[in-house]
Amino acid sequence: MQQQSAGGAAPGDALAGARPAQPMTETRTRSGMFGVRGTGDTSGYGGLRLPGWAPAPAERPFGGWFDEFADELGAALDERSIPRSAVEQVTIDRDELTLYVEPARLHEVARTLRDDPALRFEFCSGVSGVDYSAPDGAPVDRPLHVVYHLLSMTYRRRVRLEVALDIEHPHVASVVDVYPTADWHERETWDMYGVVFDGHPALTRILMPDDWDGHPQRKSYPLGGIPVEYKGAEIPPPDERRAYS
Repeated sequence: MQQQSAGGAAPGDALAGARPAQPMTETRTRSGMFGVRGTGDTSGYGGLRLPGWAPAPAERPFGGWFDEFADELGAALDERSIPRSAVEQVTIDRDELTLYVEPARLHEVARTLRDDPALRFEFCSGVSGVDYSAPDGAPVDRPLHVVYHLLSMTYRRRVRLEVALDIEHPHVASVVDVYPTADWHERETWDMYGVVFDGHPALTRILMPDDWDGHPQRKSYPLGGIPVEYKGAEIPPPDERRAYS
């Protein structure tokens, strides 16, 4: 349910603290690790139980410098005729701020954060992927996420940008022309998660061989069973290995 912020902001204006219509991801309890089932787990994580939890969308006042930042970003977006709906959600957890950005607007938002004099996030320190697909195959809306870590050396502030993508269409614009340091980071995210960064100058594998089939850090990627070329051996998946207890 959408809520009106205290300042009378339009519903869905995440920068004003109004909640979006839906959360970005569902929460669930995670049992075990690596998708292992049964008694053949030799990883030591078979009995692990972690509660499913995700922080709620933030509401005003955010606290600290976050309110000033949100106001400045909103004004910068308005000045560039970028709709505020480009920021789908604002989350603050453990004194860290994350902006969930509409994938089609990521490039514009990133350039705004870099160029606006009141923001000046000049440096992208990393790009990484996350696959929130459910191990049991339950449907998850836009489970493939890409996270961008930005630093303002001018104002000594850090924020995260995050976009959520469909597995069937994992495309988002490259930010290499905005942040050249993202070059190899985007290549690694493509290699491990299969995210296609449209406009990247050379989107090739960086960890796996060029002819490798699949993306190893996706939840759907098989565990083990990969031939070890120099010995001709094969490592079985964890649930097929010998149990020691």
